[in-house]
Amino acid sequence: MSQILDTNYLISDLEDVAKEVLANLKTKTIILIGSMGTGKTTLIKSLVKQLGSNDEVSSPTFSIVNEYHLANGKIYHFDLYRLNDIEEAYNFGIEDYLYSGHWNIIEWPELIEDLLDDYDKIELNINKDNSRNLRLKA
Repeated sequence: MSQILDTNYLISDLEDVAKEVLANLKTKTIILIGSMGTGKTTLIKSLVKQLGSNDEVSSPTFSIVNEYHLANGKIYHFDLYRLNDIEEAYNFGIEDYLYSGHWNIIEWPELIEDLLDDYDKIELNINKDNSRNLRLKA
């Protein structure tokens, strides 16, 4: 994977950052890497809004996947933090989502990364001044 974007931002800059991320994506599958509290779900809220959905975005920690509607499609938002093994992903039909042709945005993707053929990767970190660092790789 090569790095496409490397930026530091404040929450107040998030709308512009989301636009820049979307302009640089190579696929409709995005995985987000970052520890708890780095702003993965907050970034996803902005991405979903920029893609044109008016749906309320929340972390699907308990449901595992949330679906948001677009004028011409859907966005599937996954939080795989609670999965113990790949079999649990197969059991809820992960492959059907991944190969649906719709947007897939995945938090905590480590268990299923081998299932993905083509995706963009966002790495998030918190800086000492509480800003965030975002690296987009494709």
